[in-house]
Amino acid sequence: MRGVSLDEKKSTRIDAGQLRLIIRAARLHHVQNYTQNEIAQTLGISQTGVSRLLRLAEESGYVKKTVIIPDGLFPELEENLMSRFNLTSAYIIDVNFSEETISQQLGAAAARLLRNEIKDARILGFTSWSSTLREMAHQIWKIPDSTVEIVAETLGDLGSPRLQHEADVATLKIAEVLGAEPAFLRAPGVFASSDIRKAAEQDINIKATKKYLDNADVVLIGLGPADFHGTLEKNDNFFSDEQLASVRRSGAIGQLHQRFINSKGKPVASDLNDLVIGITLPQVRKARKKIVVAGGEGKHAAMYAALEGNWIDVLVTDFKSASLLLDKKIKDLAENE
Repeated sequence: MRGVSLDEKKSTRIDAGQLRLIIRAARLHHVQNYTQNEIAQTLGISQTGVSRLLRLAEESGYVKKTVIIPDGLFPELEENLMSRFNLTSAYIIDVNFSEETISQQLGAAAARLLRNEIKDARILGFTSWSSTLREMAHQIWKIPDSTVEIVAETLGDLGSPRLQHEADVATLKIAEVLGAEPAFLRAPGVFASSDIRKAAEQDINIKATKKYLDNADVVLIGLGPADFHGTLEKNDNFFSDEQLASVRRSGAIGQLHQRFINSKGKPVASDLNDLVIGITLPQVRKARKKIVVAGGEGKHAAMYAALEGNWIDVLVTDFKSASLLLDKKIKDLAENE
């Protein structure tokens, strides 16, 4: 059956986030036989809110004898991801696939979809060097009822001076739309020695930001391979070829904020940890909600490892990546990286 396009329905004024919630509630009720009370607990909303969502699903024509899925939504695939990897939420985006533009497309989608995921936090950890999350910061709308008080950067400066400036702007922008104060890590993300890093951490502002990270409610995680990626190049406040090759020999296939993990998502012990100013893996684990916005071929193995290690609660990704993450072959891909 052909999907129903939004312009064929009366619900054209329903935004993307509301529409996903309507479809999710409808499937829970009509496909998985959840009671309204069970749906309320699952979605974290009131039972009155559930009743309204189910009514809107019927009035908009999305529920007849079955739930009609609008074009561009993939609720069954999202539910499979949530079940397989114990996620609280999954958002799959139908992108015009291009490795060059996927970060912009996912970031723009995250700006629309993650409002409800972050607004109940007091301290938000934000990865300003991620091109995807910088795009999200530029496009997110103001959230008047946000409870966020502090937006704390999770990693020091990486990349060229221009990239560092863009990171500053993104941190300021997301703090502004959330009505929060920014907390910066104005120091190199990767130092030449642990002694220099320790000296830099004596700065009063860096100490304050590190304390915020220890109490972060929600962390937007920067994820990537254990290698040069994105716009990073040699001598960009980053590791050397030799250092990265060494940590890969130790089993690293991915990194979260430049903290390395193996194919099962376990931390990789490495002296490189002592060179980094930023959030640690114990601090990430401590956060109540961990969000990843990522996709594209270069991140598949790292994404799978992070999911296997339970480092992700909320995932925003593209259709191709989501499908691959559920393919049994992805385990071999991760282990053979």
